[in-house]
Amino acid sequence: MTIDETVATGCLLCGSTGTGQPITEGLLRRCATCQFVWTAGDLPPPEELYDRAYYETDGYQDYFASAGQRRFESARRLRWLCSRVRPADLLEAGSAGGYFLRAARDAGIDASGVEVSAAAASFAREHLGVPVRTQRFEDHEPGTAVEAVCAFHVLEHVTDPRQFLAAARAALRPGGWLALEVPNIASAAARRLGSAWPAIAPEYHRWHFTPESLSRLLAETGFRVVGQDTIFSRFYWRAPARLRQARNLLVADFAASRSLRVSHPYLGDLLRIFARREAR
Repeated sequence: MTIDETVATGCLLCGSTGTGQPITEGLLRRCATCQFVWTAGDLPPPEELYDRAYYETDGYQDYFASAGQRRFESARRLRWLCSRVRPADLLEAGSAGGYFLRAARDAGIDASGVEVSAAAASFAREHLGVPVRTQRFEDHEPGTAVEAVCAFHVLEHVTDPRQFLAAARAALRPGGWLALEVPNIASAAARRLGSAWPAIAPEYHRWHFTPESLSRLLAETGFRVVGQDTIFSRFYWRAPARLRQARNLLVADFAASRSLRVSHPYLGDLLRIFARREAR
């Protein structure tokens, strides 16, 4: 189902009818009832969008050639996951080039992934030696249930978040853990920069979450939220060059938070949530 087809039958989150209010110079629409935000217009299916060009030029500055940065990000995400649970096994949905899987396996976790991009999945298998299936996560056969499902910057890209979360629930054992990270449309930077906020990315991001909307969606799809926070983008900046490139974000979040800390209950650019699969 496309974005246009979804909103024609009602808001994804609350089900109210209508096409939403145009915001952010018309790039996004917002539900008048629950304030959920989505991208205006339509996007090609993910399997068409995320080709090699996305990873080399269109979406990243050469993802495949920036191993140091990817390992740095993955180490921080693994540390965050293990601050709450150290799973015996995990499945990463949208595992991209496999760097988080490599970090998890090096830490002794039985980790595998599902990735819609053939280019990224191939890179993960051939260069990092990690098991990644090439397909939409929503279509994969769960097989043996795992203790944790992780998805970092994936939910905003998928065609139907409810279908994605249903697949995550099916892949988990009862009481299993779901670890999510998505851009936070309620962040200080998003409010200050508007259409210039990099994470809007309307050519790739279909859905735009706040702490409240994501918590509600999880509760309605069989999960119980047990931990939530936000971090500023600089949490993942590795070198002074990256800080210089992101100076607008630094100004925006500092102006709102009056602090150089890397986390905030709700103003950070990136929203992180731990949830557990309910037994029902």
